[in-house]
Amino acid sequence: MKTATHTLGLVKASYISGYKLKLQFSDGHVNTVDFEKFLKEARNPMITRYRDLAMFQKFEIEDGDLMWNDFEMSFDLEDLYDRTQM
Repeated sequence: MKTATHTLGLVKASYISGYKLKLQFSDGHVNTVDFEKFLKEARNPMITRYRDLAMFQKFEIEDGDLMWNDFEMSFDLEDLYDRTQM
């Protein structure tokens, strides 16, 4: 996602509880996203292992993107910006 002056990215992600993260973007926008539905409906073993809260909490921000284990699980930046549930 691009704005007139720069590429938008994540600058901070904070664990709240359950499968919820508070995300702060480079333009100052803040969004809370709940990943529970996505994880509960997932069938891929690479994704279902993140139902374990200890694994879920091992997220990172790299180059403005939110990811788990070197992009083993990641989401479109625009979805994270606009949606409150994945």
